[in-house]
Amino acid sequence: MKHYLKEIRRIMLASVRMDGAYYFFSKRMGIKENILNLLYALDDGKPHSQQQICQDWLIPKTTVNTNVKELAAAGYLSLVPGRDRRRKDLILTEKGMAYTAEILKDIYAAEQTAIEKTIEKYSPEFVEALDYFSDCICRELQTQKISDKKE
Repeated sequence: MKHYLKEIRRIMLASVRMDGAYYFFSKRMGIKENILNLLYALDDGKPHSQQQICQDWLIPKTTVNTNVKELAAAGYLSLVPGRDRRRKDLILTEKGMAYTAEILKDIYAAEQTAIEKTIEKYSPEFVEALDYFSDCICRELQTQKISDKKE
């Protein structure tokens, strides 16, 4: 069996660099990284529960809750009755949509340029391959037995 440690490390480092690019961009904008992530998640126009945001974006519940309160107090988002009566969904207000559009326009422009360059060089299957690898590694790590720890 061929070992792909070198290739896997390249993917992992690329993932860290991408996360870092968004982190440093949020700092340059003067916005908290997790607020940027929350706005990005909500910008799809669909209602999302706080729980779903936590799961999809890997943001701690307390952080999401704090960010939701901050954005709601600023008039950027509303909590509306969700599919489950016990939970409320988050949606951007008109003010929140305008704010989010302003915040995300430069990110979306950079993403568009980056994906165009990448697809031009590697084809649209690049996205499918990365998504597939992500699904595979998630599944493998969730089912992988953990070896006994050596002290």
